[in-house]
Amino acid sequence: MSDVLIRSFVDGVQLLTLNRPERKNALNSELFKEIGVALDEARENDSVGVVVLAGAGGNFCSGMDLTASYDEGSAPFDRCEEAVVTFDKPMLAAVDGAAIGGGATIPFHCDIVYVGESLRMRLPFVNLGLAPEFASSYMLQANIGARRAAELMYTAEWIDAARALEVGIANQVFQDGELLGRTLDKAREIAKWPVNSLRETKRTLRLAHRVGIENARKAEKEAMLRQAGSPENIEAIKAFIERRDPNFRDL
Repeated sequence: MSDVLIRSFVDGVQLLTLNRPERKNALNSELFKEIGVALDEARENDSVGVVVLAGAGGNFCSGMDLTASYDEGSAPFDRCEEAVVTFDKPMLAAVDGAAIGGGATIPFHCDIVYVGESLRMRLPFVNLGLAPEFASSYMLQANIGARRAAELMYTAEWIDAARALEVGIANQVFQDGELLGRTLDKAREIAKWPVNSLRETKRTLRLAHRVGIENARKAEKEAMLRQAGSPENIEAIKAFIERRDPNFRDL
């Protein structure tokens, strides 16, 4: 395993830290693969009761690394997505700083989400000419309700810590310096219980959502195939690189 994902383990808690701070922990093929492998291994290891996701360097994750190459196509993403949505033990997230794209949608699958005061979250799908991912079109509605989810998806507005707490994305807000410690404290509190009881409890909690998640994954993949490389997507990427506002009206 490379240093793009740091693993540490104590008291039944597996801490997975995204470690590309120079890129604000942006997701590339290697990081997708390592998240998938780490979650699958934690799933099979009965010594692990709880997984905590965090980011290094004051940011959780800034989404897809637009400068990276993806020679393996969607395979690493698909592996990561499968591991995240099917993980069968409690999963907590400590989210601070940038939480954009996958940095926002992966925590939607976490059972408990704590955020730091520096949170800057965004769902940048419509503004990039794309479609949602990680079954977020379902999970966000399941977490906060359809109308609130639609508002955040359609506007691609920035979500700060107070807004995340208000709409129900976050369980609690902590000062950045306390965030990871408080999240690990809660994880250890949970991990002291029997692992199979935790598994069964999560299974019952998630059973009602299984069909919705799988339908969303299928629909999102189809939508992404239609939108990726479309004129509006190309214009959005060019505008991002050129540091200007995109012009979708003249396409």
